[in-house]
Amino acid sequence: MTFRMIHENYNVSDLEKSLAFYGEALGLREVRRNTQPGFTIVYLRDQTGHFELELTWLQDHPQKYDLGECEFHLAFAASDFEAAHKKHQEMGCICYENDAMGIYFIEDPDGYWLEIVPVR
Repeated sequence: MTFRMIHENYNVSDLEKSLAFYGEALGLREVRRNTQPGFTIVYLRDQTGHFELELTWLQDHPQKYDLGECEFHLAFAASDFEAAHKKHQEMGCICYENDAMGIYFIEDPDGYWLEIVPVR
């Protein structure tokens, strides 16, 4: 028996703002959408298409989510780490840098941390 990771879910308070952020910051694009009474789920994919980020917007939950101590994250490998860092600096979304490890984190509109690492 084998298992393959297929998606990670983040609940978001403003779907359009989140879609714009993930498109601009990470190049993720919508691949499908499920709209039902009370909620919308949008699946985003990178250019490789191996993994999806599921954004869930609950109509009756417009406030930001309590993310605890943010001790979790989703990681992205950047093919051009320096260009990615420059772009994220310009966007103002870098929330933590670890120069010793050669990585940094960006924060989405709801406070989720996303790790950016160079391709090694």
